[in-house]
Amino acid sequence: MPIIDNAVYVDGKRIADPESLDQTFEYMRAQGGMGWIGLVRATDEELDTVAAEFGLHRLAVEDARSGHQRAKLERYDHTLFVVLRPAWYDDRAETVEFGELHIFIGRDFVVTVRHGDAPDLARVRRRMEADPDLLRRGPEAVLYAILDEVVDQYAPVVLGVENDIDEIETALFTDTGAQLSRRIYQLSAEVLSFQRGTQPLSGMLEALLRGGDKYGVDVELQRLLRDVHDHVLRIADRIAGFRAVLDNALTVNATMVTQRQTETALQQNEQVKKISGWAAILFGPTLIGGIYGMNFDDMPELHWAWGYPFALGLMAATSVTLWAVFKWRRWM
Repeated sequence: MPIIDNAVYVDGKRIADPESLDQTFEYMRAQGGMGWIGLVRATDEELDTVAAEFGLHRLAVEDARSGHQRAKLERYDHTLFVVLRPAWYDDRAETVEFGELHIFIGRDFVVTVRHGDAPDLARVRRRMEADPDLLRRGPEAVLYAILDEVVDQYAPVVLGVENDIDEIETALFTDTGAQLSRRIYQLSAEVLSFQRGTQPLSGMLEALLRGGDKYGVDVELQRLLRDVHDHVLRIADRIAGFRAVLDNALTVNATMVTQRQTETALQQNEQVKKISGWAAILFGPTLIGGIYGMNFDDMPELHWAWGYPFALGLMAATSVTLWAVFKWRRWM
């Protein structure tokens, strides 16, 4: 079911669990509370209903409808539209997976549209409901909690990627085959996607902090956002370091593959030299024996008493001479 949680809050406390969006809107108007609507892969009808009630901009609604957006923060009048790219590490496949979360923040509402399995917004909601003092600060407090959850979930991803890089560095000087090169390339692509998902967060948080006074954001919330911003900067530095290490690993691996291919080619060349040398040595006696084995009456030295010893000596001399020449040229 696309609606995963739907509640109205007054003074930081949950007062109603509406069964439909229409009931949510009625409770909000009657109680003057904040609505927090959580959707997963929302239908067009649900998005249109929410957009009509809260006056959401059509461009933001279309982004939430289609998905596949980059991380960004945009303001439409008094509504914030935030796109986040949560990530998690799949231990079994040793890969980084990505989700997508769209958030609409207004004066008295929060609407989340999730594309994917992460982040766990139920945990965010439980955390906020357990802290009424924070929740009563309004929709901006919910946005902070979601940002904090997404950034915190980047930490296991960083550790997983770091472990993969350690394994690659260990195998770098023992395995220079195509499989290692493929793994380095795939991990580099994952790190690049990870960087694309996290890099905009720094600018987004800075924009939120700059607009804090203008839009009356609670001072304590601004402090909490600065803490999230610090975490984002540290993660960005780690990811930049990962990219540098993987680039170097790919270069070293390519160099070692080339070196091993060169060594193999040289070894093969030495073998070819030896085979060619022995073939040449054996060719001399074969040529002489072939000539003297021809059945012609008028051949030179045919009736010479020393002809046979001369032919054998010539064969031996030719072979020894060729062997000495090849040995001198280090072919043997």
